[in-house]
Amino acid sequence: MDRFEELVAEAEAAPVEGWDFSWFEGRATEERPSWGYARAMGERMARASAALDIQTGGGEVLASVPKLPPVTAATEGWPPNLAKATALLRPRGAVVVAAPEDAPLPFADEAFDLVVSRHPVRAHWDEIARVLQPGGTYLSQEVGPASVFEVVEYFLGSQPEDVRNGRHPDAARAAAEAAGLEVVDLRSERLRMEFHDVGAVVHFLRKVVWMVPGFTVEQYRTRLRELHEQIESEGPFLAHSTRFLIEACKPA
Repeated sequence: MDRFEELVAEAEAAPVEGWDFSWFEGRATEERPSWGYARAMGERMARASAALDIQTGGGEVLASVPKLPPVTAATEGWPPNLAKATALLRPRGAVVVAAPEDAPLPFADEAFDLVVSRHPVRAHWDEIARVLQPGGTYLSQEVGPASVFEVVEYFLGSQPEDVRNGRHPDAARAAAEAAGLEVVDLRSERLRMEFHDVGAVVHFLRKVVWMVPGFTVEQYRTRLRELHEQIESEGPFLAHSTRFLIEACKPA
């Protein structure tokens, strides 16, 4: 088995559930946003009485909070993540509820004074506003426009402008305000990423499945081998992620 096949086989065998990215250690790097989402979330959690984490993934970010509110709930729709989040968060006293990403939130009106979400597939602003108490806060870090599109376009070709400009922070602001929330903070950053071997790209695309929908190694084997040869001869494959932080409050 040559080096390319070894890297690809290793990446295909690696588990992809949850949002633990430790597998990438030494194989890929990504700059972190300057605002420190986990820290900011933890500060707000320490002051909250009832909090909800939407689309918690494997629960890793919520579990990192030093002090959870007396009432803490999380939602997740993907069964492998749901099981992982439950095992991680139940000992902390948090309840994890199965909820499809596009379904209404399974909670009463005005149930929480804090709602958070890290990298939601889509923010359902009307539902967020509904479950927030008057004076409550929504804090989220979201994926911004054309994030890691160097990888996307390497496999799919040039994307149209409406696709590249999707998930724009200005659209998030408008949607939040339309739901009756007041945006008090909105920041965005473009962050450097490096993939040091083709296995890291394969694992990334298996884990972040919406980047190249339907990705399989067999379908893109020729393109992957070309990428492997490029990295071997030229060094890491460079890409850029985009992130934005949005904080919105429900008027008291």
